[in-house]
Amino acid sequence: MCLKAYAFFVFLIELNLRSLKKYSQQYKMKRAHIILFFFCFINNAFAQPVNIPGGKIFHFTSSYTCFPEAKRLNGYTNGGVLFDAAAHYQDSSVLVLVPDKFKLQKNSVDIVFWFHGWRNNIDTALNYFHLAQQFINSKKNAVLVLAEGPKNAADSYGGKLEQADIFKKLLQDVLKNLHQNKFTAKKCKAGNILLAGHSGGYRVIAYMLQNGGVPVKQVVLFDALYSETDKYMQWIKNDSTDKFINIYTNKGGTAEESVKMMAELKTQNISYLFTEEKDMTPTLLNSGRIIFIHSEHEHNDIIFNPDNFQAFLESSPFFKNIH
Repeated sequence: MCLKAYAFFVFLIELNLRSLKKYSQQYKMKRAHIILFFFCFINNAFAQPVNIPGGKIFHFTSSYTCFPEAKRLNGYTNGGVLFDAAAHYQDSSVLVLVPDKFKLQKNSVDIVFWFHGWRNNIDTALNYFHLAQQFINSKKNAVLVLAEGPKNAADSYGGKLEQADIFKKLLQDVLKNLHQNKFTAKKCKAGNILLAGHSGGYRVIAYMLQNGGVPVKQVVLFDALYSETDKYMQWIKNDSTDKFINIYTNKGGTAEESVKMMAELKTQNISYLFTEEKDMTPTLLNSGRIIFIHSEHEHNDIIFNPDNFQAFLESSPFFKNIH
């Protein structure tokens, strides 16, 4: 953003410091912190795509992310710890990664959405779990989108994205911003959609499958099947061409529910594959529609140690390769 624009916004901030004083005292924010907040907001709103190895990343804000939302206006307490609304439930940022060799196919764009778990945010999740490099290394002709959830909070609640058709509206915002950043045509539509998530990200994905108003072709859960299994089961039964992968550990708290889901699939005569992670092969991943993978790794390691996110993307039948 140009220096003149920055100067203009600083002027506006200084002009309104008196009105901000009450807000500053309420949240114990200093004047400099308020100005920094506005700079960050302005930067985010007008940010240009940033180059990373193999791709470009940009951020934007959307009214159709998880928060702010009515049930978290006063924050949320978990285990005696208050996660206040200002720090954890006001960020409506969306992060988009576009590979350098991405090409528009028949005026549609395939999209992978990632939803982070507890005590994370879209930027920490992208970096810590090596999502950007794994996505680029998968060589899929698609874009990766991370929509902010409960930011750095011990909370699985999906906020507005649990409501009817909000995901559809978020998707339209993603398409609009892809066009504004000159990655797609104006009338570009969404193609195949994959929802992936780690740990607490399971809940928002489940509700999006039920209420989102958007066809989803694949779901990938990384030690995330804590509950809401009925919603995943219904989605599986709705379309026999959709693909579901659930990788779980002994320590993440999802093993029992994963075993229960396999038993339910068996009861309903729905076939699935099971494998230990050490025995997992590209052939197995390519051949199975519903796959359960038991891992001996830690709860956070199963995403990138080894690079399972990349492996699952490579095995997806819904995304074309970049040539």
